[in-house]
Amino acid sequence: MHGTRSRVCATHGVIATSQPLASAAGLQVLQQGGNAIDAAVTAAAVLAVVEPTMTGVGGDLFALVIDAKSRTPQALNSSGRAGARADAEALTGRGVTAMPLHGPLTVTVPGSVAGWAELLRAHGSIPLARALAPAIRYAREGFPISDILAAQWEAVAPRLASDPEAARVLLPNGRAPVAGELFRNPDLASTLEQIANGGPGVLYQGAIGAAVAEHVARLGGFLTAADFAAHRAGWVEPIATTYRGRTVYEQPPNTQGFVALEMLNILEGYDVGGMGHNSADFLHVYSEAKRVAFADRAAYLADRDHVPSELLALLVSKEYAADRRKQIDLRRAAMSWDPAVAPVRGTRPTYAGEHSGDTVYLAAAEGTGIALHSRGAGFTLAPGHPNRLAPGKRPAHTLVPAMLVDGDRVMAFGVMGADNQAQAHAQIVTNVVDFGMHVQDAGEVARVRHFEEGLAVESGVPETVRAALRARGHAVVDGRGLVGGYQAVVLDRRTGILEAGSDPRKDGLAIGW
Repeated sequence: MHGTRSRVCATHGVIATSQPLASAAGLQVLQQGGNAIDAAVTAAAVLAVVEPTMTGVGGDLFALVIDAKSRTPQALNSSGRAGARADAEALTGRGVTAMPLHGPLTVTVPGSVAGWAELLRAHGSIPLARALAPAIRYAREGFPISDILAAQWEAVAPRLASDPEAARVLLPNGRAPVAGELFRNPDLASTLEQIANGGPGVLYQGAIGAAVAEHVARLGGFLTAADFAAHRAGWVEPIATTYRGRTVYEQPPNTQGFVALEMLNILEGYDVGGMGHNSADFLHVYSEAKRVAFADRAAYLADRDHVPSELLALLVSKEYAADRRKQIDLRRAAMSWDPAVAPVRGTRPTYAGEHSGDTVYLAAAEGTGIALHSRGAGFTLAPGHPNRLAPGKRPAHTLVPAMLVDGDRVMAFGVMGADNQAQAHAQIVTNVVDFGMHVQDAGEVARVRHFEEGLAVESGVPETVRAALRARGHAVVDGRGLVGGYQAVVLDRRTGILEAGSDPRKDGLAIGW
């Protein structure tokens, strides 16, 4: 036993989210005869209300779905694109040398609502109005603030205070809500109710989207009403690799799924299980594999239309991993790693997500209650780079769900935290496959997160291991609060038993019936 919680086991349905109110709403849908997609969309909408520091109507959506009959995975991409006014040359001409981390220049079309609607259309059994009902109730009647949420809210209060509309909506009484306090967002309740009654077109082809676009444009951003009208959620083929006989599915670009696959392919060539969990040997090869994969991420992650299929196939191939593995020194961390081929014009841009969170707290269009995200910060201004800012282009993204399939056993999982997500996926898979952990332990044990500045290590990793890593050239730093939040569910088709796990680092709850 590695964790503090047992895994949740049930036979009719399970759900795991980062907030108990969202888990409860999803479970109720399952108990009333809804399917997994119905529950997921319902829970996601509630999270958009009760965890506004992490997600929202102004955000994006990616999903992985395996059909129960065909067992064929599908990937849904409902991330938004840059606005029609996006102009990298104009920005550089004004002296802007890199995309800002926050603000109107980083706002892309929000894709969440279109993604919810498409998931329900393709695989759901309830209407959008039913899925949004709990979220509307919490927005209108209020919900109590947890300790973790209060701390997150307080941390971004100065940024919220810089925008009058954000301050009005999200800083009631001129401050961030405190733990135990009830928070209401009646403007967001009204927006969600309009979407429930009129469908996603209310946002994308109606007055709400036009108002949001006008608000962003007034602040100097790139969006137009036509950009909202053009948004579509699209089904794409997942990318995959095998890891010791199991299949791992990830999202293709414009998000970073190939990074996790590349890391796993490299790690597969080592006796990970023999090294020992969170040993110095394992964490060394893990962090070097991460650095290799992130060199490729920095050079090539972009809108799928700008990533050649041949290049993507190379990056997730076993042959490429074998070549890269030969370059890893087991005794010493490399000074640096280059991408698969020479980077574009000698540039090696980094993405905002590699050093910070992903959300901008900019309340959009007075009366909507919508906070927009800063996914456009993932663009680069480097000439010739595939991820250079351009109209209608999707930015390099960090959101990425994953699935691990082992015969009749399917595990769907994800880990929050910008660039942490792909590298955490590799840790979760090795925890399950190499170290035999169940769905709860796999996400609860101590994790690490590699930054360019060093390897962030949680307190559960012994000092002897930290010292051994330093001796190999790693800069080891405190990992508290840096490794994200994990949620996962498992279906065993042979037994019919369902399992779920939820990260105690968050307010999360795994529950079943």
